[in-house]
Amino acid sequence: MPTFKYRVRAQSGGISTGNVEAISESAAMELLEDKSLVVLSLTEGGKSSGKKGFNINIGRVKSKDIVIFSRQLSVMVSATVPIVQALKILAAQTTNAIFVEKIMELANDVDGGMKLSAGMSKHDKVFGRFYIAMVKSGETSGKLDEVLQYLADQMEKDYDLVSRIKGAMIYPVFIIFGMTVVGFLMMIFVVPNMTRMLVESGQELPALTKMLIGTSNFMKSFWWLIIGAVIGLIFLFKMWTRTQMGRVSWDTAKVKLPIFGTLFQKIYIVRFARGFSTLIKGGVPVSIALRITSEVVDNEAYKKLILDTIKEVEDGSSVSVLFSKSDLMPKMLSQMMGIGEQTGKLDSILEKLADFYSREIDSMVSGLTSLIEPLILMVMGVGVGGMVAAIMMPMFKVAQSMG
Repeated sequence: MPTFKYRVRAQSGGISTGNVEAISESAAMELLEDKSLVVLSLTEGGKSSGKKGFNINIGRVKSKDIVIFSRQLSVMVSATVPIVQALKILAAQTTNAIFVEKIMELANDVDGGMKLSAGMSKHDKVFGRFYIAMVKSGETSGKLDEVLQYLADQMEKDYDLVSRIKGAMIYPVFIIFGMTVVGFLMMIFVVPNMTRMLVESGQELPALTKMLIGTSNFMKSFWWLIIGAVIGLIFLFKMWTRTQMGRVSWDTAKVKLPIFGTLFQKIYIVRFARGFSTLIKGGVPVSIALRITSEVVDNEAYKKLILDTIKEVEDGSSVSVLFSKSDLMPKMLSQMMGIGEQTGKLDSILEKLADFYSREIDSMVSGLTSLIEPLILMVMGVGVGGMVAAIMMPMFKVAQSMG
């Protein structure tokens, strides 16, 4: 019997999706309409049935959506609301249309006898392995509501961290971009007009002026080549970083950059400490927790270090052994982790370390913002001053000779 995928609107206004078996398209339509559902679209075998509806597969599921979902589901689970009913209530309240579809598919899977974590694993790009592993541990321990609440708290911390860093970098990036565009336009349109009289005077020009005129002429003649080269380099860089060797090389280089390298390093350490702590607290075995955390960190250099640590742990060694030998991890981190393993409080120590390095990031971001502003002004001063000197000094000599 054919299976039809549908999107429908209930009388309450909520949109839901699912599958229905029927001998024909019209029969599937009747089955849905008998349940007082308004059919928005009906699909068989990947081809549209022709009934026009709203396209709700637009956008993506954001971290904020998952945080709200986790908090609300936690409240309903603690209030002993059945999981299927709770998911359907959340689907009706969710504004992200594509997330509504995922939640309804999850509700249908759970209604069919599947565990919540197993259903989520079918949507691992939405929830992620870290989230699914924690939900599974909550199901096993019978503390799913606490785990969901804890996940929401940790995701909010990660979201706040990324937001603070992005917010601090918006102003410098905007200024640098503006300087580049203005400088490019000046070299193409303004400088040639200002230096034309100097060239026509026939006098010997200073080396700085010759360099400025030569650069301006090149940019005016080959501006298309420069823009194409920049776009091409960006494209090649992105292609290179998609290869295994490129990712490892770039991720290693990021933590060794001057000024920004330390910031990147602390960001990855916070991700590791927070993720590993959360998984251990949820009762996930250390080797599995390390494997999941290696993906949460989102850096190939750290991922390799963490995966190598798994081998040491499986051979009976301490988690902190390889960390203490690596320059990717601060000595304080490995020493504190060693103490945590000895005292049996590794999860709480990792949580405190994550909070400590998070505060360090805040202070570094504030310091970098204060440092970048004068650096930008200095670069602008040197650039404008050099341009003025290259043009005005020869013009002054020309005026003197004419006088």
